[in-house]
Parts: sequence; C-alpha cells; structure tokens
Amino acid sequence: MFKNHPKGLLPAALANMGERFGFYTMMAILTLFLMSKFGLTETEAGGLYSVFYGAIYILALAGGLIADATKNYKRTIIAGLIVMSLGYLILAMPAFITTKWIALAVLLIIAFGNGLFKGNLQALVGQMYDNPTYSKYRDSGFQIFYMFINIGGMFAPVAAIWVRNWFVKAQGYMYNSDLPGLCWSFKNGTMTSDVLDGRFTELATQASAGITPNMEAFAESYLTAFNTGFHYAFSVAIVAMLVSMIIFIAFKKILPDKKTMVAAEKPTISKEQIHKDAREIKQRLLALFAVFGVVIFFWFSFHQNGLTLTMFAKDYTRLNIFGYDISAEIFQSINPFIVVFLTPVIMAIFGAMRKRGKEPSTPKKIGIGMGIAALAFVVMALGSIGLPTLHEAQAAGGMSYAERVTPWLLFGTYFILTVAELFISPLGLSFVSKVAPAHLQGLMQGFWLGATAVGNFSLFLGAMMYKSISISTTWMVFVAVCLISMIAMFSMVKWLERVSK
Repeated sequence: MFKNHPKGLLPAALANMGERFGFYTMMAILTLFLMSKFGLTETEAGGLYSVFYGAIYILALAGGLIADATKNYKRTIIAGLIVMSLGYLILAMPAFITTKWIALAVLLIIAFGNGLFKGNLQALVGQMYDNPTYSKYRDSGFQIFYMFINIGGMFAPVAAIWVRNWFVKAQGYMYNSDLPGLCWSFKNGTMTSDVLDGRFTELATQASAGITPNMEAFAESYLTAFNTGFHYAFSVAIVAMLVSMIIFIAFKKILPDKKTMVAAEKPTISKEQIHKDAREIKQRLLALFAVFGVVIFFWFSFHQNGLTLTMFAKDYTRLNIFGYDISAEIFQSINPFIVVFLTPVIMAIFGAMRKRGKEPSTPKKIGIGMGIAALAFVVMALGSIGLPTLHEAQAAGGMSYAERVTPWLLFGTYFILTVAELFISPLGLSFVSKVAPAHLQGLMQGFWLGATAVGNFSLFLGAMMYKSISISTTWMVFVAVCLISMIAMFSMVKWLERVSK
C-alpha cells in the first residue's frame, strides 16, 4: 500500500491515527454526555455541540497562520497535542465540570489544540507530494492518510462505551439509554404519573437488578453513576494523545521541513513573472474558496452522525442486533470501519481507471460524493415514514421496543454516507494541497477546515428540525442540501480542472 509513496507518510498517518482515536472517543459520547450531565434538551445540546464542532475547524485558521508565519509546522503540531491533552485531562474530572459553560470552555481548549494540530499535519503530508517523484500519487496518498484517521476512529466509540458502561455496572446498575432523560424529567417535576408508575419504574427496576428502588434516590444515584462513567471515558483520549506525540516526535526528522525548503528556494524572479504568478495565485484562491463554499453543505449534513443520527439511534432504534444489546453511540463506529474497509477498494478502482486514462478528476469525484450523500438521507427518510414526532414519543415516556425501527436502517445510511465521505474528504485535502500557493499551505488547509466549521456551526439546525418537525421531513432537508451542493460542484468542474492542472 505504501509503495511509491514518501517515507514520511506512514509516521504522519500513525500520529494522526492516535490523535483521532482520542478525538473520536470524546465525540462518540459528547452529545449524550451533555444531555445526561446537565439535563439539556436536544436543541440545547445541539447548540453546544455545534459551537464546539465549528470551533474545532475554524481555529485551524489560527493554527495555519501560526505555522505559515513561523515556517515551523512540526513545533506547532506538537503544541497542539499538548493543548489537547490538557483539555481532555480537565474534561475527565467530574468535580471540575460543574456547569455547561465550564464544559464548553474546556471543549474550546481542545478545539484550539486541534486547530494547531490538524491542518498543519495535513499541510506536511501535502508538502511530501510537492516532490515530482510522488506528485501523481497525491490523491491515493491522502486516501491512505485518511484511512488511518478512521482506524483510530473505528475503535474509539467502543473504548468510550466500555469505560462508561463498566463504571455504571460497578455502581450496581445496568446501562439504559432512556434512563438519564427520564431521571431528569422526574427531578424537574415534568414527569406524568402514567410514566412514573409505568415506564420509569419498570426501567429503574430492570437497571437495579430487578429490585424496585426508591425513585427519588434512584434518579440522583443513576445520573451520578452514568455521568461519572462518561468523565472517566474521556481519560482514554489522554492516553491516545501521548501515543500520537511519541510517534510524531520519534519520526519528525523524516518529515518535510518548511524552513529548509524555503532556504533552498531563492530563485531570481522577473517583474513579468511576479505579475503572472499573482494572476495564477488569484485563480487558485478563487477555485479553492469556491470548493470551500460547496463543501460547507456536505459537512452540515454529514456531521449529523454525532448529533441527530445519534439521537435517532437513542430515541427510535432497536438497540439490539443478533440478540445482543448495543449502545446508541456504537453506530459511530460504523463510519470509520467502512472507511478502513472500502479505502483499498476505491483506491484500486481509481488506480485501474488511472491506468486506462479514465480516472475522474478530483472535482468530479467531489461532485459524485455529494450525490451519494443525498442518497443516504433518502434511505433515512424512507425508513422514518410513519414515526411519531419526538414530542409525541417523549410524551409517552419513549417508544417501546416493538415500535422502534431496525438498526439496519442506520447501518445502511452510515455505509452510504461513508462512501460519499471517501469521495469528498480525502480528495478535498488532496485538491487543497495541490492548488494552494506554496506560502499559504497551512492557511488553505485551515480554510478547508474552516469550511467544515461553518457547516458544523449550523449543526444545531438539524437538532431543531429533529425536535420540531416530522423525522422523515428532517432527513429530506438534508437530501435537498446535498443535491444543491452536487449541482453547484458539477457546474464548476471544467474551471476547477483547468486551475488545478
């Protein structure tokens, strides 16, 4: 797989894999943690989730500016790992995270560390392929790099869930995803007597090994056990950060050094060449920002996987497969697993097409990905027809097992969304690294992540629709968004192909 690729690709990919393991450990449980810890509604949790997820990517602009200004990408990357480790350490302390605003402040510390790390590591990978020996393998190099990201993400939700459930069990309880919301409803005095005497008592008895508890004491105790388990799960991320840092520091000598590259490139440039280069840089920047504008809408749709799709798993899905109970968060492992499984397949297909001279251009691949993403939400919309609104479901104390939909609906949706992701995300990184002017590589990778940030800042709209309108209509909004993005991308393909030559 690494044949024909620069030596630095593997350590860069491994360092990124460790960091992503830690990051996705947190993201797998973040929405449900915020709701369980502070009694937030779906909309309130979605707002905090959107701010944090957007900040992760918008702060990549700051990271790119710092690295481009200092020409020291490696030191900036190491600083990012240190800052993220500090944030995860604080997040793992139950006594410290006492309000949602403290939680958000700590999340923003993690977001800043991520901004120092993420875009600049991608820029380093792009610099490897500026070497003419490797340039024609740029797309496949970023696909490999992206696959390793998802190897980290594949196991992270499992680790987070295991730690959380282990702690809940150690306190004498069984895990149930519906109980935190019911406990908060009981504590806030909004629970009806039918739910109190019915579903809440039934689930509390099951969670307490068949013994009907004092409901007031149970509500407080179960939330404490559940939320403390979440906090301890965040500590997994600290270990992952340390592993990533060790790998990066051990192999940093074989990664590109921008300072050395700049010092070696001091050609005499004429005024005519300066004007020509200025025109070319302008065209390149316009092309990049056009792509950034389009992919905003993909990320707004795709990153619902940690928000509305996770909520759908909790509220509407049978959390049982092949006779085994599963957690709502486990569905987020599907995406990275499929990335790892399908990346070699897609690379082989594109490689065969390249040999025959029929490989689609990178902009075309991105446009195709938008259409595939629309198909994923069509599947969700069809599978959600006839389901009650969230308000109706919550008024009844949640949906019974028989009323819920098969987990295969989410499996199918995640599969199709992941195929779309493979056509967009790694190839978008490749496009940016190829088209970005040499002196703005870190900043342009930051703007790619900034486009992701704008999409992420809009995620709360998905949570609002999920709570306010029918479930199938919510998914159809994402179908429309992805189709509009696809049309916009294909309308620019010829221009983008010309600029990127």
